[in-house]
Amino acid sequence: MTTDTPRDGKDPVPMPSAANHPAVDMPRTRNAQAKDAVALLIADHDKVKQLFREYERLQNIGDISLKADLALQLCMELEIHTAIEEEIFYPAVRTETGDAKMVQEAIQEHAEAKELIAHIQGMSGDDPDLDSTVAMLRKAIEHHVQEEEQAMFPMARQGDADLAALCEQLADRKEQLEHDMGARPLRSGTREAVGERSAIGKADS
Repeated sequence: MTTDTPRDGKDPVPMPSAANHPAVDMPRTRNAQAKDAVALLIADHDKVKQLFREYERLQNIGDISLKADLALQLCMELEIHTAIEEEIFYPAVRTETGDAKMVQEAIQEHAEAKELIAHIQGMSGDDPDLDSTVAMLRKAIEHHVQEEEQAMFPMARQGDADLAALCEQLADRKEQLEHDMGARPLRSGTREAVGERSAIGKADS
C-alpha cells in the first residue's frame, strides 16, 4: 500500500506501512482470490475485524491521530460492505431462500450500524466519545457478522444461486464505491475536513 505526500504538515493517513503490519496484504489479496459471493463477503468481514483490532492497539498506545483516521477507514469499509450486500447480495438471498424476515433483520442491523458510522464520521480525533462509539460499532458488527456467517451464508451456499456470477457483481460494485468514496472529505462537520481529502481507500490506479 502506498501513501500520499503529507498534507498541511500532517503525516499521511492510511494504515501504517510497516512491513510487518498485520493488515497490509490480507484484505485485498483475499478479496482477489474470492471465488464466490460468500467468500468475498467473509473476506470483508475478516478485514473489518482486523481493523477493529488495529484500532484497539492504537487506542492502547494513545496514537490519537492515526486511531481517528483508522476509525474513518473502518466506517468507509463498512459503508461499502453494507451497500453491496443491500444492493446485490440480500435481494439474491431473498429470492433464493424466500426468507424475507432474515433479510429484513439484516437490513435493520445495517441501519443501526449506519447511525453509529455517521456519528464517528462527524467526530474529531480528540473527541472523548470516539473510543466508546467505535466500541459500540464493533459490538454491533460482530453480532451481525456472526448471524450472517452462521445462518445466511450457509443458506446461500446450499441453494442454487450462481455465487460466482454474484461475486463478480459484488466485486465490480465494490470497486466503483471504493473509487467514489475514496475521494470524499476526510471528515464531515469538523475542522479536519477543511482543505483535506482522504487518502484512505483510494482505488489503485
